[in-house]
Amino acid sequence: MNNSNKGKLLIYIGLLAASLIVLYPFFFMIINSFKSGSEIMHSPNALPTSWSAKGYIEVFDSVNLWRIFFNTIFVSVSVMVLNCLLSAMVAFAIAKTKMPGRQVWLRLILSSMMVPAILFTIPVYMMMYDWGWVNTYRVLIIPGAISAYNIFLLYQFMTQVDEAYLEAARIDGASEMRIFFKVVLPMMRPAMATVGILTFMGAWNDFMGPLLYIRDDSMLTLQLALFKFQQDIPAGNLEQVWAMTTMIAVPVVFVFFFMQKNFIKAFTGVGVK
Repeated sequence: MNNSNKGKLLIYIGLLAASLIVLYPFFFMIINSFKSGSEIMHSPNALPTSWSAKGYIEVFDSVNLWRIFFNTIFVSVSVMVLNCLLSAMVAFAIAKTKMPGRQVWLRLILSSMMVPAILFTIPVYMMMYDWGWVNTYRVLIIPGAISAYNIFLLYQFMTQVDEAYLEAARIDGASEMRIFFKVVLPMMRPAMATVGILTFMGAWNDFMGPLLYIRDDSMLTLQLALFKFQQDIPAGNLEQVWAMTTMIAVPVVFVFFFMQKNFIKAFTGVGVK
């Protein structure tokens, strides 16, 4: 075996080891969701002696899981759509229009990323309370409808779009909004998919927002429901906690799996059609 083949073999072994490290938590989570509570306590790393769906069945019996899934999907998709659209519009205005003070706005947006988000918790809560938004969908969707990080990420890709396409559209009489929707967005599809994945995952896994603002059980999201579920159910019924954890994690994995090509393209360049 020559040095080149040895190098490739070492790379493959390293990638295999890294893959096993990444996949093991999912494997650990799934096998425990099919065990009894006592078996989870005494042999968490072993395969189940007898596979059981008791945990999944009891989860559906204990909480209104369909309503909780609806709440989470509705909030996550709404945040994703609004964030992608509004962040892209701001990035387009800064990168490709003649808006006065573009660089000043960009610096202000970037400087806002330097401030820890936790510092805004009390002021934002007071605003939401005064506006009467507590315990509504608005309080979970509107604050996440735009992101400084996503604006900066999309701005970087906007700068790579050839100005010739935009100038040609302007010569043909297209408005800036038409240029944005018909010319720029199709070129930005991989970057928009990346922003969409990251935003969806952030909204899906959000715990602090629902914990602060949601009061009614009918408004629960998955992360908050799991937290309350762990508080209410005795430790002997661990299979239910693991079953619910699995059901929360699996949809996000599938979203990334089906959109991973766009996610990778976003970091290899902007596609132009």
